[in-house]
Amino acid sequence: MLGWAIFFLIVALIAALFGFGGIAGAATSIAQILFVIFLVLFIVSLLFGRRTVV
Repeated sequence: MLGWAIFFLIVALIAALFGFGGIAGAATSIAQILFVIFLVLFIVSLLFGRRTVV
């Protein structure tokens, strides 16, 4: 998931460099959404991953 967020961030930066504003905006939005989903899943896995069955 983090890999996809980084990919879309790079696409957004390249699109912005060449002046494609709409594509850059869309790729930035996708990257932000994927990064937030990644953070939420990471925090949930940290919280529930520490529980062990005794």
